[in-house]
Order: sequence, then C-alpha cells, then structure tokens
Amino acid sequence: MTGATQESSILVWDAPVRVFHWLLVLSFAGAYLTAEGERWRLVHVTLGYTMAGLLAFRLLWGAVGTRYARFASFVRGPAAVLQYLRTMVRGAPAHFTGHNPAGAMAIVLMLASGVVIAVTGWTTYNEIGGEWLSGLHEGAANTMLAIVGVHIAGVISASWLHRENLVRSMVTGRKTGAHGEGVRWSWWPLALAIIALVAAFWWLQWTGAPAA
Repeated sequence: MTGATQESSILVWDAPVRVFHWLLVLSFAGAYLTAEGERWRLVHVTLGYTMAGLLAFRLLWGAVGTRYARFASFVRGPAAVLQYLRTMVRGAPAHFTGHNPAGAMAIVLMLASGVVIAVTGWTTYNEIGGEWLSGLHEGAANTMLAIVGVHIAGVISASWLHRENLVRSMVTGRKTGAHGEGVRWSWWPLALAIIALVAAFWWLQWTGAPAA
C-alpha cells in the first residue's frame, strides 16, 4: 500500500505477468466455449494444455518473479480480505500498488481452479479415473467462470472507486504509486519467449492434427 505523498505512474506489472494474464483469458475462454462436441476437440485440448503450461509458469514466477508478481507480496489472509471488502462497501478502500487483498484472493482461487481443470482435463482426455473426474473437470471450469465474473466485477468497482483504469494497467503494466516503488525491468525477452513457445505449440498441434 502506498503511503508516500508524491505519486506518479510507475511500472507495476512486468511483461510476463501481462502476457500470462491475457493468454490465460484467451485459453480459458476458448476452452470453455469448445468444451462440447467432438468437432472442436483438438482446439479444446490444445487450449487446455496451454492453460496447464501457463499455470506452471505463473506458479514458478510467483516464487522468483518481480516484486508485485511474487505471491509473498500480495497473498493475505481472510481477515485482510474482509477488511478490504468493508472499506469498499463504505466507498473508501485503501489503495494498493499491487493486488488488493480481494483481488489477490480471486487470483489464488483462479489459479487453484485452473490446476484442478488442467489435471482433471488430462485424466479425462486419457480416460483415467472414470466419470467422477470428468464431472470434477466440468465443475471446476464452472467454478472458475464464476470466480472470473466476481473478479471482473471487483476490477470495475475498484477502478471506479480509485479513479484508476485497472484493465488498462494490465495492458501497459503501469499504475499510480509512490516514486521508487515500481519494477525496474519489464522482462520483455521472457514474455516474448512465452508467446513464441505458445505459438509454436499451437502450430505443432495444428500441423499434427489428423485430417477431417
């Protein structure tokens, strides 16, 4: 949380975090929309594997990444989340340079749901574990969709209360914060490597697909 009197636009979200975020949005949305029927099965499976790879990266980056990407910088307990929600209801929430406690909780829940989706999706695709895992896969996907909906509502509310476009900040990486609290390097080479790996995987899946 920023306490300095002089604030400016600073780099908060590094490029790998932003690339992860939007690729996960694309992969989850695409996989959810192609879940039914055999016609889009390859697309669904490809996007599912993409999600799994992205989640593995984010868990690693959450341990060794830049300041605001690390879980240690934003994961807080239920008491902090409830306190933040109370201040939101009163219309005067505290401003956090990184994730606020409610947003952090949503991110943790989405990551956990994503891991369950990836694992149960793999077992279902390989016909391991029976129908209950298939049901768990579908339930986890619906749970994640609900969490995404709550997260979007929270982003809109926080953007309005703080007079700060949080969606744009996940594109540019910049937010309002105290001078000197920003991330020093955007890590674009790593972000571009992630994009290249995902694109290569999609190309291999497409070229290796059986003829219709």
